Amino acid sequence: MTEPSKEPVGGVAATAPTPALTTVQSTQPSPAGGQAVPAETVHRVSIVVPVYQGERTLEALVGEIEPLTRSQRTPQGRLFRVDEVVLTHDGATDDSASVIEALAARHPFVVPIWLSRNFGQHSATLAGMAASSAEWVATMDEDGQHDPRDVGPMLDRALEGGAQLVYASPTNPPPHGRLRNRMSDFAKWVFVALLGNREIGRFHSFRLVHGEIARSLAAYCGTSVYLDVALSWVVGSTESCPVRVRGGSTRRSGYNFRKLAQHFIRLLLTSGTKPLRLISLLGVLSVLLGLGITAWAVWGKLTQRVPVQGWTSTMIVLCVFSGCILFSLGVIAEYLGVMLTMTMGKPLFLTVSRPPPRKKARP
Repeated sequence: MTEPSKEPVGGVAATAPTPALTTVQSTQPSPAGGQAVPAETVHRVSIVVPVYQGERTLEALVGEIEPLTRSQRTPQGRLFRVDEVVLTHDGATDDSASVIEALAARHPFVVPIWLSRNFGQHSATLAGMAASSAEWVATMDEDGQHDPRDVGPMLDRALEGGAQLVYASPTNPPPHGRLRNRMSDFAKWVFVALLGNREIGRFHSFRLVHGEIARSLAAYCGTSVYLDVALSWVVGSTESCPVRVRGGSTRRSGYNFRKLAQHFIRLLLTSGTKPLRLISLLGVLSVLLGLGITAWAVWGKLTQRVPVQGWTSTMIVLCVFSGCILFSLGVIAEYLGVMLTMTMGKPLFLTVSRPPPRKKARP
């Protein structure tokens, strides 16, 4: 059986994936010289790491993964090994390219993937998925927050529950600022309470997904689509595995408030059309508000307690209803923008044969 290409073809995504070898089996003669019995199955895992600021952390991360490239057992006694570590260079702002090249030269299991520019974490993750070849694909961050040894328990959870996707479920607070953690909790509440999407509570960048699904999704996923939302479209069963996240590195985060807001909007727009229904609810509420203001103005006029001039009611109506209309048009425009981007054929990612030149810092 031939393995799929290690580098996805440029454009929207890789070509149609070749089915991965899901298990590795061999036969051994029985001690009594009778019929051969099959050896124990070894589950193969590819680890995908999108790289944006990994100059100081990749060396340690690959060092932790290196022992896992030899067959070992999960907590439940299943054999597994990491066949490859796919490092996707996503237009890194530091000297991550040199570190990736050095690691690839030193370790045969390191597979470098070079993107032509920065496409974002989800696109870089999908590019790495497209280049994978193992039965299972694990995705994790570059900063050391995720312990590679947790792949074993996550694999147990997948096989025990018959799941195609397993998310890490942190048992301790994320190593971010208090404000960012509160905003993340609020975003999850919005989707669960207002949009009825309970799956978002499981979303996490440390995930284990069946390799065939990962490569197929990378081949056909469109641009501007939130990765975990796309996974929820095609995965039949999902599980969560409790893990403990680590403090990670002390480097400055690549996410600022603007990028996090864009992340939230991207998740909102690709989660379905329910936000559009909220526009109708907003229209109903604005009409009720307008009726309430009208009743208050009439009462004030009749009782002569509030001097109501003509311009007052006019300005109230203009402010309330114009704001609602502009907000509704803005939401609709965002949806049309996503559709237009897909129609124009904007690529999800584009791979190149060597890392792009690093931008020089301005004096």
